[in-house]
Amino acid sequence: MYQLTDFLPTTKKEAALRGWDELDVVLFSGDAYVDHPSFGCAVLGRLLESAGYRVAIVPQPDWHGDFRDFRKMGRPRLFFGVSAGAMDSMVNKYTAARRLRSEDAYSPDGRHDRRPEYPSIVYSQILKQLYPDVPVVLGGIEASLRRVTHYDYWQDRLRPCILQESGADFIIYGMGELPILEAARSLAEGKPLSALRDLPQTVWLLKEADVPGGIAPDDIQLSSHETCLRDKRAYAANFRHVEEQSNMLHPRRLLQRMGSAYVVCNVPYPPMTTEQVDRSFDLPYTRVPHPKYRGHRIPAYEMIRHSICLHRGCFGGCAFCTISAHQGKFIQSRSLQSILREARQVTQMDDFKGYISDLGGPSANMYRMGGRDTTLCERCKRPSCIHPAVCRNLRADHQPLLDVYRAVDALPGVKKSFVGSGVRYDLLLHRSDHADENRAAQRYTEELICHHVSGRLKVAPEHTVDATLSVMRKPPFEQFRAFKREFDNICSRHGLRQQIIPYFISSHPGCTEEDMAELAAATKRLDFHLEQVQDFTPTPMTVATEIFYSGLHPYTLQPLFVARTPEEKRRQRMFFFWYKPEERAAIVRELRRLGRDDLLQALYASPAPRQGHQPKPFMPKPNKPRRRRR
Repeated sequence: MYQLTDFLPTTKKEAALRGWDELDVVLFSGDAYVDHPSFGCAVLGRLLESAGYRVAIVPQPDWHGDFRDFRKMGRPRLFFGVSAGAMDSMVNKYTAARRLRSEDAYSPDGRHDRRPEYPSIVYSQILKQLYPDVPVVLGGIEASLRRVTHYDYWQDRLRPCILQESGADFIIYGMGELPILEAARSLAEGKPLSALRDLPQTVWLLKEADVPGGIAPDDIQLSSHETCLRDKRAYAANFRHVEEQSNMLHPRRLLQRMGSAYVVCNVPYPPMTTEQVDRSFDLPYTRVPHPKYRGHRIPAYEMIRHSICLHRGCFGGCAFCTISAHQGKFIQSRSLQSILREARQVTQMDDFKGYISDLGGPSANMYRMGGRDTTLCERCKRPSCIHPAVCRNLRADHQPLLDVYRAVDALPGVKKSFVGSGVRYDLLLHRSDHADENRAAQRYTEELICHHVSGRLKVAPEHTVDATLSVMRKPPFEQFRAFKREFDNICSRHGLRQQIIPYFISSHPGCTEEDMAELAAATKRLDFHLEQVQDFTPTPMTVATEIFYSGLHPYTLQPLFVARTPEEKRRQRMFFFWYKPEERAAIVRELRRLGRDDLLQALYASPAPRQGHQPKPFMPKPNKPRRRRR
């Protein structure tokens, strides 16, 4: 049983138990406090603690009334840190239809009333009201992806850099370990806040005269916020610069005029080394929620309590994903020794039954992959290393990942380890000029399917129509068919009864109703009755969101179709469920309107007749309610 002193303090009394009468840093989080490396505030708190700073965490403070939760830890010596949590607060709270989700995964018992909308703004404004002279540092994905002019789907408008609305002093964007340590060190040495204005991986809102070094010829000046408000083309063009510079080894500083000031996005730190990533994961986490939550369920923790993250970053560059803007495309992998240390810790947990739920990462099978010739990577602007084709310079070797799986499975107490993260099957199917890598990919595929699938393997083809997949930056659907054939063959050879669970998206920019009808027919031919589906949700700082708002692709500035209205979205989504009687009449009407009798036959024609029997003509059945079994 852990004691209160095993956690970072959340109250004055807990700080006193450590003998602390003053704090250096106080972190405010929109999430419950789980002392686990998957929760950002726990990571940064433990990192600052390891550097000798006295740190407290205030999880999910009450923002009503007299703000006592914001007062209770007092004035820190260095700064306040604010994060909305591990997810964007609006994505966490609302569906693509802007309806309330069934639960808040990062709150005790899934309660929705434990955080406000946009906690980054609400918390910062309160802290600045109470302690106007104490620096407030914004971090986390909500602030990170709102660092320049961005489209807010929930308010359906462009909003400025979150610094302008929150009143915070600066943003640490991306994964914040390196900049937060440097910020703490500088302030502890007595340097003024202004001395941090050129700190890498930070964003500032400054008068032109205060921009460090002035506006230099090498800086990239984005179209101003005011220009973006009146010109969607200029807004779309901005994003290409933001994405490219987020995924370069030698990026340039970004500036955007906003009213009478400039948003200054300093270049990020280089990708973390293995030693730096290990240091973050090797901190003395208890891996459990704070004792204040005893007797309460935190849904997100239930999902990851026995999982292990192997790396950061993703070079997939999917158009709807925020990972490249937040973590970057360069893979930052842990050492095998660090992974095994965490695995041994998992085996010692009281509720561990021998099964590790996930050995994964943003994408399950990118561990230790990267460029062969890094001088080529230093000049590269591509946001994806595998779209539209796998880069010839990519070292896509699955052997290090196989070594991890085998080493973890050999630990005493581990009965089996699973891969719960999404697998990139295009990497498994890729055949390079290096025979050893090709053999490793084949071994990995077989070992994954035979030993690391818990009955179901999650993959994300996302669509079946190649034109839509190209906008999504996903591989052609024929690759999914090829992978499914390989999956079925391996299962057949080994006598396994397992399933592929494919994920698909409707209403993605570039996708039409006809495309969704094609998807329905293609998945029916593969005998899928889809359940793992979702409508596209526009989130700040993705290619797809910029298309959704502007109607233009940021890289070509050419127009694309976008389903925007609830009715357009509903008509696309219904094709996922062609097999449901209640959807049939609407689908039939829509396909007849589109003139696609071929898809009507594909979806609803009778099975192939037996020899000697004449097929019945297609006749749509009336939409009768399904009878329930008692």
